[in-house]
Amino acid sequence: MINETRLVNEANRYFLEKQFDKALFIYSQLSYNFPLKKEYPIYALFCDIASEDLDKGTSLYDYFTIAKDENIDEAIEYVENIVNAYDGDMEKMMDILKDLTESSVDSLDAIRYEDFKKLIESRGSFRVAFEDIMFSTKVAIESKEDFFDFVSRLIDNDFNSTAYSYLDGFNEYFSYDKKIEELYKKLEDKKIVTEHK
Repeated sequence: MINETRLVNEANRYFLEKQFDKALFIYSQLSYNFPLKKEYPIYALFCDIASEDLDKGTSLYDYFTIAKDENIDEAIEYVENIVNAYDGDMEKMMDILKDLTESSVDSLDAIRYEDFKKLIESRGSFRVAFEDIMFSTKVAIESKEDFFDFVSRLIDNDFNSTAYSYLDGFNEYFSYDKKIEELYKKLEDKKIVTEHK
């Protein structure tokens, strides 16, 4: 089950830290998984704008964050009008919004973990499948169980630094989970064995 609130907070944090590509990825995931929530494609649009014009993107973000709570349709209309006035190419901006609304994990250069498992089957091994995608595609993990399975397989296949990155990146969300501690221990044990070969 996707934790919507956690993802929103994470995306907002990335936006405020000016890591717009990371924020865009999460807002786009939210758009895909919660298509009835009109604000997620708008926030994704702000990431796109802010990466080209920081002041404009952050100003729109701040305005929208407050205005949407009063009347989301009016807030969206205002943003659309501002974007239109900004570059006169409303059709282009609306296409971006439409793409984001209809975005699938595929269009985000990501693969769902379920699909990745099918790729593992077709390629015959986790290592080969992961090497096929590791530089071009992200793995979109949507449940804690998938996360644990994925990290465990990374460790088993000697992708140790990638496993550390995933564990460190998600540690704050699962910090009290025994499974995280087990995975860290598995990594440490593997490191000790490798060093003494």
